[in-house]
Amino acid sequence: MFQLFTNWYKRHFSDPSAVTLLVLLVSIFLILYFFSQLLMPVFVAIVIAFLLDLPVNSMQKVGGSRTGSVTIVVSAFVGLTLVTILGLVPIIWQQGSKLIHEVPYMASEGRVYLLTLPEQYPDIFTVDQIETIIKMANEKLIEWGKIILQASLNSISDIVALMIYLILVPLMVFFFLKDKKPLLKSVFKFLPQDRRMATQVGNEMNQQIMNYIRGKVIEILIIGIASTVAFMLLGLNYAVLLGVLVGLSVLVPFVGATIVTLPVVLVALFQFGFSADFGYVMLAYAIIQIVDGNLIVPLLFSEAVNLHPVTIIIAVIFFGGLWGFWGVFFAIPLATLVKAILNAWTITQSDTLSDTIIEPERLR
Repeated sequence: MFQLFTNWYKRHFSDPSAVTLLVLLVSIFLILYFFSQLLMPVFVAIVIAFLLDLPVNSMQKVGGSRTGSVTIVVSAFVGLTLVTILGLVPIIWQQGSKLIHEVPYMASEGRVYLLTLPEQYPDIFTVDQIETIIKMANEKLIEWGKIILQASLNSISDIVALMIYLILVPLMVFFFLKDKKPLLKSVFKFLPQDRRMATQVGNEMNQQIMNYIRGKVIEILIIGIASTVAFMLLGLNYAVLLGVLVGLSVLVPFVGATIVTLPVVLVALFQFGFSADFGYVMLAYAIIQIVDGNLIVPLLFSEAVNLHPVTIIIAVIFFGGLWGFWGVFFAIPLATLVKAILNAWTITQSDTLSDTIIEPERLR
């Protein structure tokens, strides 16, 4: 047994660069796992810096200085973000509060409708089945109410933390972009010299992660704006709130669209009933989802590594369980990172095996 483990270790870790890659990955994982909450502003600043690096480089190529380009781009980003937050958040808060207040009425109407089903369809529904469904729905409503109450009690501390982030994150983004090369050099000083595999994986993932972040932000904006406009034109209540939810649902592939469909259907159903207007809302929502899946995603993520849907779902569950929202956001890049590491390791081991086979042939 010991000899089997020794052979496995020599086969996979005989290359010093493989050991370096493993140590780096374990170190990064431990830092993220134990200090993700403390370092969250740093991670957010790094993500935003990834987004803004392209326009900064474009302005610098035109002839601007690095500092001037960074100042202009970061200032424009902060200004646009503040305008969006100040214009959008109050509307979302107002519509969300109104929707929460209408939930009891919607639950009461739903209960009355469900109780009529045994009379209309006695062969399909029974009174006991309907009572069981109503009881389960009431328990879920009570559970969600407790979650909302707890979130509201913690809102003061969250607001304070948000205000701190609004100051610290733009400053970090500015210095990450302005001093990009010196910061990278200072990081590389602490890394081992033999880091061929780590460099290979890093180069492969760098462009993919940037493309993914930018593509995902563009997809959220397109789907969110299109959904909001469509809902407003169709006269649907809470159009802005539901449009934002539909836009954010693209963060979680497959699962997000399924989850956000429920509030859209319920709001449209209680407002319009089973009418033509309800059908128009569902048709518009279906068209947006079809365009997103068959046109927007292929265009934005054509250069991304192909992953099986099962792999994506497992990645969302695993990384989302570890790091919450940001784990879900980066589930696909992290899954492609794992794939890139396995590919690099496989190539390295194949090269090593080929050398051991070819070398005796040369000696003959």
